[in-house]
Amino acid sequence: MRAEVAKAVVGQDAVVTGLVIALLCRGHVLLEGVPGVAKTLLVRAFAAALDLDAKRVQFTPDLMPGDVTGSLIFDPRSAAFTFREGPVFTNLLLADEINRTPPKTQSALLEVMEEHQVSVEGVRRPLPAPFIVAATQNPIEYEGTYPLPEAQLDRFLLKLSVPLPSRNEELGVLRAHHAGFDPADLAAAGVRPVAGAADVAAARRSIGQVRVSEEVFGYIVDLCRATRTAPALALGASPRGTTALLNTAKAWGWLAGRDYVTPDDVKAVTRATLRHRIRLRPEAELEGVTEDAVLESVLGAVPTPR
Repeated sequence: MRAEVAKAVVGQDAVVTGLVIALLCRGHVLLEGVPGVAKTLLVRAFAAALDLDAKRVQFTPDLMPGDVTGSLIFDPRSAAFTFREGPVFTNLLLADEINRTPPKTQSALLEVMEEHQVSVEGVRRPLPAPFIVAATQNPIEYEGTYPLPEAQLDRFLLKLSVPLPSRNEELGVLRAHHAGFDPADLAAAGVRPVAGAADVAAARRSIGQVRVSEEVFGYIVDLCRATRTAPALALGASPRGTTALLNTAKAWGWLAGRDYVTPDDVKAVTRATLRHRIRLRPEAELEGVTEDAVLESVLGAVPTPR
């Protein structure tokens, strides 16, 4: 997956690994980064490297819930209402600039993300499997945006920061564009599917067999409970955050080639799994404290099991 995505996007291996973990854990990903760091291209390349259906929705202030989930349409030929599926009926949904749509439309994704189904007029319609939402948002622009509610943020398994490239990576971007790279034509860039639904299902079954000791269970719980008493936080990680940390740590350990979880696996995924589930106190924000800094202090304070 990394090799295929690297044909289109330079230097984002960590984000690709996060997307793979989310796919294997039946979770969703929130990608945050300034404009121009190839967030959308990254997800499109990820989708192209999978033999799965993928759709993209550009979230705008006038987007309605039915535009995302689908709606009932009157068919004059049959004189009856039929359901027209929305773009969520796919395997990988790219929700571009998700914080640019009003809360009413954002709330339409809650059932989709949590239960992998759409309910219209009392009828439940399951989504294809596997299903993952990869949403992007800009961290510095607030004009015309709507902050995601805590209930929706908590349903994202991971929040990944997409950093600016290094100098060498940016030189690679320039050379690729100079050589004729077209971001709209990933096939010409050589991105090919290397995995499909059967591979994902097999990987999920394998991760389900990964062993976790009682000491690691306790470590995960202690980390999440420590966020609830951290002086800089007004909101700590919920029990959903605890289970998310367990699942991501199991996926990380499995990707490392092991059938058991170590405390280092938990540490490796703590920031990405919990940073969007905690909220800073206003005075801490004014002092320049960040969520990652608080999580770093929590990791340093909670004893690591031997």
